Amino acid sequence: MKLLFVHERFGAMAGAEVNAFLTATELKRRGHMLGIIHGQSTGKGEDGWRETFAECFPILNGESANIVRAAVKEFCPDVIYVHKMADLDVIEALIQSGRPLVRMVHDHDIYCMRSYKYNPLTRQICTRAASPFCIFPCGATLTRNRGGGLPVKWVSYFAKKKEIRLNRQFQRMVVATHYMRDELVRNHFDQQRIEIHAPVPRALENPTQSSFSSRNLILYSGQIIRGKGVDVLLESLAQVQLPFECIILGEGSHRPYCEQLSRKLGLGDRVHFKGYIPQEDLRSFYRDASLTVMSSVWPEPFGAAGLEGMRYGLPVVAFDAGGIKEWLINAHNGFLVPWMDRAALAARIEQLLRNKALARQMGERGRQLVRQKYDFNNYIQNLETMFTRVISEAQVKVHA
Repeated sequence: MKLLFVHERFGAMAGAEVNAFLTATELKRRGHMLGIIHGQSTGKGEDGWRETFAECFPILNGESANIVRAAVKEFCPDVIYVHKMADLDVIEALIQSGRPLVRMVHDHDIYCMRSYKYNPLTRQICTRAASPFCIFPCGATLTRNRGGGLPVKWVSYFAKKKEIRLNRQFQRMVVATHYMRDELVRNHFDQQRIEIHAPVPRALENPTQSSFSSRNLILYSGQIIRGKGVDVLLESLAQVQLPFECIILGEGSHRPYCEQLSRKLGLGDRVHFKGYIPQEDLRSFYRDASLTVMSSVWPEPFGAAGLEGMRYGLPVVAFDAGGIKEWLINAHNGFLVPWMDRAALAARIEQLLRNKALARQMGERGRQLVRQKYDFNNYIQNLETMFTRVISEAQVKVHA
């Protein structure tokens, strides 16, 4: 089949880009033809993207709707698979094309004006649907501007409601967890059109058990933005009494603050910020680790970084936020810690560093859980089945 991807970026960046690229690469390997309508380039790993996508249609400022219409006409897709895309002109043009539409919901962008479902000041997680509450008292009409220029930007409540209405017209919404499905239902999406397909990592070739060495290496992998709670992780690590080393992999706007905080807490010689590491180079870090941590304080839609560690037989310690508890079973394959409880996070980390036998046991349970429940080939096959079903439904509708 011919699949037209749509995504706001082109190249490697974060979890959404990893999922889009790995999914597309495997679909191409299985004989499908792929194109992509995309926004700005990331400058990372773009050659791989160009190799995967036979045709690329970059969106230019002010011309997005026309580019979408031309791309759909030229590529003639059987299904359009939208990942992250906030440009409503693009979404409207896709709907007007009449092609079957599927959307992968990576995070809370569609229905949350702040896009991360928690208050940046109190850091309390939001459990409401999009409503006038977003304007007052939440104050989400003013949010941080990550695109440069002024530090804050205006977000229209009415535009967000329109975005929700438009996305309700998609034939399928794909989510990773029951938690995300419930968030969509809370915002009045049709539950019958929501399917759960967890975006699992590709299976490792010749996977090896981590060493659990006396180095006591703790590994964090992910974006360094405030919602990921790296600052909270550092405050927790400052309470760990055992010798340890922590490597933080990733980039983000919160990195300078966290590096400064690390030095302030006296962790400068034990915590090392390595920046962005290509996916294929992560293996050497996981092989020497004793555990992985997920310090997210925003409600994670899924938390694929935890599964990556589990594939190497590592236990995971994480805050109970969002959909993490759907794959992290407390005291089975790691520890699920009460949200924002720094002392509890530190205690669980220290417990696993002291008891390597327990860490190995939990890590092996995690590896087995990934093999049984989160298989990459099954994930791709289920997507193929869904795409075929959506195409058939569209054909029936045309001939009805």
